[in-house]
Amino acid sequence: MRRFFIASHFLFLTTLGCLAQNTAKSSASVRLVTLDPGHFHAALVQKSMYPNVNPRVRVYAPAGSDVQLHLDRITAYNTRAETPTRWQEQVYTGPDFFQKMLAEKAGNVVVIAGNNQKKTEYIAGALKAGFNVLADKPMAINSKEFKTLETAFATAQQKNLLLYDIMTERFEITTVLQKELSRLPQVFGTLEKGTPDNPAVTKESVHYFYKYVSGSVLTRPPWFMDVRQEGEGIVDVTTHLVDLVQWECFPERILDYKKDIQVLAAKRWATDMNLGQFKTITKLTAFPDYLKRDLANDTLLKVYSNGSISYKLLGVHAKVSVTWAYKAPEGAGDTHHSIMRGTKANLVIRQGAEQQYKTALYVEPIVNNPAYENALQSELKKLQARYPGVTLKKSAKGWEMLIPDSYREGHEAHFARVTQQFLEYLEKRNIPKWEVPNMLAKYYTTTKALELASQSPSE
Repeated sequence: MRRFFIASHFLFLTTLGCLAQNTAKSSASVRLVTLDPGHFHAALVQKSMYPNVNPRVRVYAPAGSDVQLHLDRITAYNTRAETPTRWQEQVYTGPDFFQKMLAEKAGNVVVIAGNNQKKTEYIAGALKAGFNVLADKPMAINSKEFKTLETAFATAQQKNLLLYDIMTERFEITTVLQKELSRLPQVFGTLEKGTPDNPAVTKESVHYFYKYVSGSVLTRPPWFMDVRQEGEGIVDVTTHLVDLVQWECFPERILDYKKDIQVLAAKRWATDMNLGQFKTITKLTAFPDYLKRDLANDTLLKVYSNGSISYKLLGVHAKVSVTWAYKAPEGAGDTHHSIMRGTKANLVIRQGAEQQYKTALYVEPIVNNPAYENALQSELKKLQARYPGVTLKKSAKGWEMLIPDSYREGHEAHFARVTQQFLEYLEKRNIPKWEVPNMLAKYYTTTKALELASQSPSE
């Protein structure tokens, strides 16, 4: 049965000025469709407005709490006091929501951020129907889906469509500056090759199930703790880390996953969650039936959200790892640690208590002498031309880069950055030639690692 409805909390525009503005926007060339928005990242794409994007968004999803939480977040953005958005959500929640979306084709860009169990299928189907796709990571959570994703990219190329994933960490200022410094031979030298025990590049990420988003405690969908639906940690958050290794170490280099990558070792382990903790973040009073296979002694949920990958990329040893805990220490949040080892210096990002849980970038020379300091200060001037206000302060092992707060936009703001990049690629058809093969390289690395880790006893 046809069940289109305008969400009950839809914000009607009441002034002639707003209506006139909305009418002008109706001819915008980009018309968004949101598919099954089970993850809060779907809403963060709409935390900002974009030129040439129609404010009316069609949403296709199964009825339930996932879509309602998504709509509540959009309403919060529409009604906030500072720079409110003007999105109008038109929602269909019939059981045939995916088929309805394909048949009606009410837009030309699909945003997919939700349950990952069917995400690759959604991506492939949307492309076949002629949609461009902006997808949250991960776009594939196992080796079988990687093959489907590879076919999906081929479909996108054949149909002149854009398939792109949301890599927010490329806009984190310490990561940006780490990359910039690694391209200065007088500061960094050249990238080491490393060994499995002492990689040239290490990236570690710590995340928490209990967290705040847009000022409120995040309600997690219960399936988020089911790795068959969300994906294991080794194929989820590590997507960002593998992407950064490629993006920083071999910028603009086209990678061939069949020749350039060797996954050497991988492991997976569980985070324990009791029912009380589960209730706090999901608002459910019991574990769903689909999670009971993951219970120890019928009381403790084992969530395989942790993983590490040791691999070689173009002969360079890299290691990435992700760890999930239930709740961060007071004043802390998700954290990132990264080392790039060069022949002249190590570039290190830290985000611990000493840094007050804010990312900090350090330059730690192999040989710390006046000649190196002079070279560093000289190169800093070039960097300051592009990033005014960035300075250096001596630290225990070298220098800390002092970064003005104006560059620290925050994780949520990075979704607008990625969306703007996607929209530019869509309008100008100027996506770099390395982006698609390197997305495939990234998902090959994570899914191959899961395949390898699954062959060994888990911790």
